Amino acid sequence: MTEAEKENKRTGGFNVESKFSRTLLVLLTVFLVFGGPTYFVYLAVNGLNLDLAIAGLSGFALFVVGLVLLWFLIRKRIIR
Repeated sequence: MTEAEKENKRTGGFNVESKFSRTLLVLLTVFLVFGGPTYFVYLAVNGLNLDLAIAGLSGFALFVVGLVLLWFLIRKRIIR
């Protein structure tokens, strides 16, 4: 088994070698970290008429997912 195959197996088979996937992951991370607790909460409260507490918890959950993804990207040296 080559080193690249071991790395793909360790990362769940997600290929982070292509520029497209790296760019997509960085944009997704930025959206989750900044857009989750702000724009999503605003749209959930005003657009979907959700309770503020539920929208806030959902925004916080998106923020945490974004931080985990950011940690992954830093660990893989995609973001330096």
